Amino acid sequence: MTGEAGRILIVDDEPQIRKFLRISLEAHGYAVVEAIRGADGVAKCATEQPDLVVLDLGLPDEDGKEVVRRIREWSQVPILVLSVRQSEAEKVASLDAGADDYVVKPFGIAELLARIRALMRGRRRDGEPGGQEAAIVVGELTVDIARHTVSVAGEPVRLTRKEFELLRVLAQNAGRIVTHRQLLGEVWGKAHEGDTHYLRVFIGQLRQKLADDPAEPRFIMNEPGVGYRLLTPE
Repeated sequence: MTGEAGRILIVDDEPQIRKFLRISLEAHGYAVVEAIRGADGVAKCATEQPDLVVLDLGLPDEDGKEVVRRIREWSQVPILVLSVRQSEAEKVASLDAGADDYVVKPFGIAELLARIRALMRGRRRDGEPGGQEAAIVVGELTVDIARHTVSVAGEPVRLTRKEFELLRVLAQNAGRIVTHRQLLGEVWGKAHEGDTHYLRVFIGQLRQKLADDPAEPRFIMNEPGVGYRLLTPE
């Protein structure tokens, strides 16, 4: 196995499918990394930096579409869904979530390899556009987007899902003002873009958990009437 053709991450809980794919892909010069659960797939996507992900939808811990959404928070790596689900609704939902292609099981290996080559050619042509880092470090604050963890000076901070999403958006725009409307739209959805009381409550909770004094903030700066900004070190 040389991996000269590229590195592929397989996320599938069926051992026979993983074995078949590994043998077939390695025979064509690909290096193969495997994961059984969605959470492991997201983590290995961050640590192994594959050139392409082959993803099943029916994973033991979460639906594959959620894995697609989580990876798309920080990476534009090509994702090819490989699933027994044949309905148009599933295909549309997977592509809307951020997948690049969809192949139904059972499948022909020649077609699958052709789809993989096409996606990887597109990636080499376009590069890695606009992707965020898997982990964002801003001073003492580390926001690990792939693993959904936060730490301050190496000490873990437990956040709710909404608190994490709010901090993620701020971290991805560190040093820049993020408006109330932008934050509400990304975290709560467009229907809540006017509900600024949500922000006041959750920003207050975030500050408390980060030990961030609003009078002398280390992390979150309020821009009155506009939004919030994650402070970057001088």
